[in-house]
Amino acid sequence: MTAASPGLVPVFQTNRYYPTHQADVEAIAAAMQPEYKAIVEAGFVLQLVVGRERKGGRQRLLDPDISFKKMRAMAEGAAIASGGCGPDLTDRPFAAGLRGRERRVSTKLEETIMLGRRSLMVAGAAAIAKFGVRNGGLHSIAAEPVRYPDPNVKVLDPRFQPLILGNAAIERIATGCRFNEGPVWFGDGRYLLWSDIPNDRIMKWEEETGAISVFRRPSHYANGNSRDRQGRLVTCEMDTQRLTRTEYDGSITVLAQSFDGKKLTGPNDVVVKSDGSIWFSDNGAGIRGNYLGHKAPQELPFRVYRLDPTTGAMTIAVGDMKRPNGVAFSPDEKLLYVVDTPGPGQRTIQVYDVVDDGTKTANGRLFCTAEPGGSDGFRVDVQGNLWCGWSGGEAEDGVAVYAPDGKMIGRVLLPERCANLCFGGVKRNRLFMAASQSVYSLYVETQGAVGG
Repeated sequence: MTAASPGLVPVFQTNRYYPTHQADVEAIAAAMQPEYKAIVEAGFVLQLVVGRERKGGRQRLLDPDISFKKMRAMAEGAAIASGGCGPDLTDRPFAAGLRGRERRVSTKLEETIMLGRRSLMVAGAAAIAKFGVRNGGLHSIAAEPVRYPDPNVKVLDPRFQPLILGNAAIERIATGCRFNEGPVWFGDGRYLLWSDIPNDRIMKWEEETGAISVFRRPSHYANGNSRDRQGRLVTCEMDTQRLTRTEYDGSITVLAQSFDGKKLTGPNDVVVKSDGSIWFSDNGAGIRGNYLGHKAPQELPFRVYRLDPTTGAMTIAVGDMKRPNGVAFSPDEKLLYVVDTPGPGQRTIQVYDVVDDGTKTANGRLFCTAEPGGSDGFRVDVQGNLWCGWSGGEAEDGVAVYAPDGKMIGRVLLPERCANLCFGGVKRNRLFMAASQSVYSLYVETQGAVGG
């Protein structure tokens, strides 16, 4: 986000943010008026990216410093040529082609723009005018239409049919990340936060404008996120191996980082119960390598912990799993579901009774097996169905939905594996799915359970 151009997303290039190019971004935004304003008002997001060039039969990234200066020169030059009315390069040669549900256009400078269903990625800002922003042509080419009902929403059991809409389609609302996790909805601000773990940042998407920005960087390789019953952000940090809370003033409070004098292995997913207690899995995903955190020795077994909101005391809620991952309660909070992800061939979802006035678990048992695919994070709707982020290849990647009896009743297929999800939107009936490199959404005819 820039002062001169509210809504303009930060600059990304191979998923890296370049704050040193802020002046160029400001100049590009100023030169693009009124086209830029029209893009924002149309509900699109503008993302400037560095393109690639081919030399000797191989592609390589353009130098970011040169590329941004080129984009700035093109935008400012076009604005001057058009009398200050924004860029108009309709005389510049373009080559166009389709790839899936995106339209890809290249200028002779080898800079690229990609148009997704509700997002716009632009390199070479002056190319905007080519698509007729002034005459509303942007809407007409923004996406290949989806014929209702969306064929990627699959009914496997009649119980799934009432939960979906025949006139709603899967939308990609953000892309350009490396590995997304931990989506959490802020209804009071009408925005979504999620973790882009390898890029060490938490991202923000605004529902009203579609604007995307960096909410926090560094995030300490944040993974799962939730909100407590006071509306504060609770985050699992894998690099620092701690659980934190973001206060109203933006300061960070450390909630947990050790147990019995030993360092946690790295909180992974978190949910907050109606009594304010915080339940989180600790499974060492961040200390296995340097991509999602840093290599470090494991000092504790992998567990699910309960954190008392009044005393700050931690207790072991689940201690009999190999590698606990996603956690969620049933709508009445009498059941705790936990995903176990020890590795291929062993992935399951377990369910436990919540006992002793909601402070402990008992009677752990198999809810469902996850093979040949596998779940990571999930949330529960008001009817008690589990909506599970899923991976398993082209025919399974996306979301798998399980009825309370453990039977899979439906799927939402995505072109990427989905790690986690949450419900949001004004009515809590919009499903947000954090897939590998993108975030998707789908309106449904159910609502997320409170606290999920």
